[in-house]
Amino acid sequence: MPARRPRAGAMADDLPPFDPATAAPFMLGRAHPGWLGLRYVAHGADWVELALPWREDLVGETDSGVLATGPIVSLMDMAASMSIWTATRAFRAIATLDLRVDYMRPARSGTAVNGRVECYRVTRSAAFVRGIAHDGDPDDPVAHVAGVFMFIPWRSR
Repeated sequence: MPARRPRAGAMADDLPPFDPATAAPFMLGRAHPGWLGLRYVAHGADWVELALPWREDLVGETDSGVLATGPIVSLMDMAASMSIWTATRAFRAIATLDLRVDYMRPARSGTAVNGRVECYRVTRSAAFVRGIAHDGDPDDPVAHVAGVFMFIPWRSR
C-alpha cells in the first residue's frame, strides 16, 4: 500500500510536538544560524538556550576581541523563536514584531555567549518572550531581551 499523503491544508496538526533538541541540527545547521555556528544547549517546557561560539570574524572592534552586537541579536531571535515553538509544541510560521535588546555590558573577550529565552505568554495571534544573554554567569548578563512575535496564518492555495 502506498504511503498516505497529507491532506490539503494539513500542517502542524499532522506533525509530532516540536522538540528543539531534535530540530536543532536542521534549524541551526544551515543558513544564517549555521554560518554563525549557533548550537543547542538545553530546553524546558517554555524556554530554549542556545550558544554563540566566539569567532574572530564575529568580533565588533578588532582591538577588544568582544563579539559584535549583531550576532548576539541573531542568537536571541533564534532562541526566542525556538522557545515559542517549544511552548506551543508546534512549529508555526512566526514573524518578529519587536525584539528589544538591552545591553548591560560587553561580552568577555574570547568567550562564547549563551542566550536563554522563555516564552511566557501566548495569545491567538502573538507570543511574548523574555530572556538573557550571558557569557558564563547567568547572574551577570551581557544583555536582557524582551520581544513580541506574530503568528502567520497558513493558507492553502
